[in-house]
Amino acid sequence: MSETRSLASVSVGDALPSLEIPLTRTLIVSTAIASRDYQDVHHDHVLAQERGSPDIFMNILTTNGFVGRFVTDWTGAGATLKKIDIRLGAPNYPGDTMTIEGAVTAKDEEAGTIEVSVRGANRLGDHVTGTVLVALPN
Repeated sequence: MSETRSLASVSVGDALPSLEIPLTRTLIVSTAIASRDYQDVHHDHVLAQERGSPDIFMNILTTNGFVGRFVTDWTGAGATLKKIDIRLGAPNYPGDTMTIEGAVTAKDEEAGTIEVSVRGANRLGDHVTGTVLVALPN
């Protein structure tokens, strides 16, 4: 785990290192179960197909967790996620890789926060886009 970034060490335009997440069937099923999301489209291939999907797909709670991890891997453990505002697009299916990228888009010295824009994409396009508001120590 990295040392926590301070507000003074961050500038608008700073790019975060990308995060590649291989999307295995086990990852998709286990994270759905861990987040207590028992919707069949997240663990049952046959029922997902009956509902019009080519396969099972990742749930939003898992996506939200990966977005948070992406930001805190860069900020360090002393940062506080204040708000995650995301929108889903293309599903994450087994066998894909989701690559998350982002950059600092705003800095509020008075509030002690930064805003990070995020984009997670797979072979089908954007899976997740949005922003994360993070409080950093001075």
